[in-house]
Amino acid sequence: MHSLPILVIGATGKTGRRVADRLEAEGHAVRRASRSSPTRFDWDEPDTWTRALQGISAVYINYYPDLAFPDVPAKIQKLTDMAAAVGVERLVMLAGRGEPRAEACEEIVRRSNLDYTLVRAAWFAQNFSEGFLYDAVTEGMLALPAGGVAEPLVDIDDVAEVVAAALIDPRHARQEYDVTGPRLLSFHDATEEMSRATGWTVAYQPISLEQFHAALIELDGPLLADVFTEVCRQIFDGRNARLGDGVQRALGRKPRDFAAFCAQATAVGAWNRAA
Repeated sequence: MHSLPILVIGATGKTGRRVADRLEAEGHAVRRASRSSPTRFDWDEPDTWTRALQGISAVYINYYPDLAFPDVPAKIQKLTDMAAAVGVERLVMLAGRGEPRAEACEEIVRRSNLDYTLVRAAWFAQNFSEGFLYDAVTEGMLALPAGGVAEPLVDIDDVAEVVAAALIDPRHARQEYDVTGPRLLSFHDATEEMSRATGWTVAYQPISLEQFHAALIELDGPLLADVFTEVCRQIFDGRNARLGDGVQRALGRKPRDFAAFCAQATAVGAWNRAA
């Protein structure tokens, strides 16, 4: 048991909330930090980092919206320097797989002289139930620039369990975990799984990167559109069409299957389709 709190950055997000809940359920003191939390943390305001890091034993680094943004490596460098200066002992960072800027951020953490664990996660299953693809599922049409590429969709609960273990157990120090689901699925396969679970048809429509970029510009503006289109160009080129063994190595069990995720999401009413 840590005598000092564990800082969870992004504690209102999909992974941060789960990590904080799991740690607290196990009796650990947690300092939840986000832009809207009592302990405020804003990646664009380093003064908020200083207060959040005081008296902390370990930090979960979870950058929103993505490590792929051009200014992120400099922020990760500054955060790790500040953490080391105030006596933080351990860093656990979540990253995507196969993203060059994420890899640059990982190298910064490796060089920090602190204990660290790197958790590289596949595409989240929960992107379909509580993320940006929720509407696509309930409306029955998923359009992505992924072609027929396969992805080992991972349950966020598995990711959070690996992160929580790494934050409290020194056996995970200087380990790097590729956290994926147990099988490769194309997005066509994934929509078929969701169709079976929900009882309505969810179709997959491959689109071009140019079409994806144009749609994102309308929704989120040019900066986000540029970054996320480039991320898709990288991760949907086949480099991530492989299974990782991170769940098995970190937790000693198999990862949860996407079909089990779909069944549970349906059972708890995660997808509420308008009449």
